[in-house]
Formats: sequence, C-alpha cells, structure tokens
Amino acid sequence: RDPIEELADGLHSAAIHLLRRLRREDAATGLSPARLSALSVVAFGGPLRISDLARAEQVKTPTITPIVAALERDGLVARGRVARDGRASILRATPRGLKRMAEGRSRRVATLAAQLHQLPAGDRTAAGDAGRP
Repeated sequence: RDPIEELADGLHSAAIHLLRRLRREDAATGLSPARLSALSVVAFGGPLRISDLARAEQVKTPTITPIVAALERDGLVARGRVARDGRASILRATPRGLKRMAEGRSRRVATLAAQLHQLPAGDRTAAGDAGRP
C-alpha cells in the first residue's frame, strides 16, 4: 500500500475520533446536533435566507423550518424581512446565539488544548504542520 495513502487513512481516522471527542462538549450547549449545526451556520455564515441555510445543511427547506422555529423560540436567531421581497426573511444570530456559539467553541478548544498538552513537543509540531492548509 502507498505510504501516502496509509498516512491519509490514519489522519482520516484520527480526525473522526477527534471530532467525536469534541462533539461531547456540544451537549453542554443544551441544543440538539441539528439545532447546533444550524445555529453555527447562521452565526458564522449569516445573515442568510432559510433556503440558503437548508442548502448549507444539505436538507430541504421544510426540514430546516422547525429547527429555525425552535432556535427562534430559544432567542438564538431572529428573522428579519428582505426589503425587496416581502415573502422572504433573513436569519441572523442574536447576541444570545452568538454567545452560545462562542462558549461552545471555547469548550471545544479547551478540550483540544488539554489533549495537545499530553503530546510530546515534536508531535504537537507535526499536528500543527498537518493542520495548516
């Protein structure tokens, strides 16, 4: 087997395990994975239309609509009107939603930092090099 393919396979496996570990921190947000993902898209990629959010989440608009409604009820996103299209609305993360995302990111980063502190310096350097585009 090609050594580069073996390395790629190992990195792929490590990335999946790492994301699973970090996902455990997401439970502290109190949001379901679907709601958290949608809020993340709105917070970091918004403001955007519901149809654009559905596309980003790779679902149909009727699937994302109740998720958005729940985020609105929780005060995490707000709908605004599109000036030239009275039927369309734009989603924006509220300050509360942005704070929830920032707190979640801080927990994930702290967990990852704790894991990295356990590695030898050379391994941390290699991980940093692998993480650069």
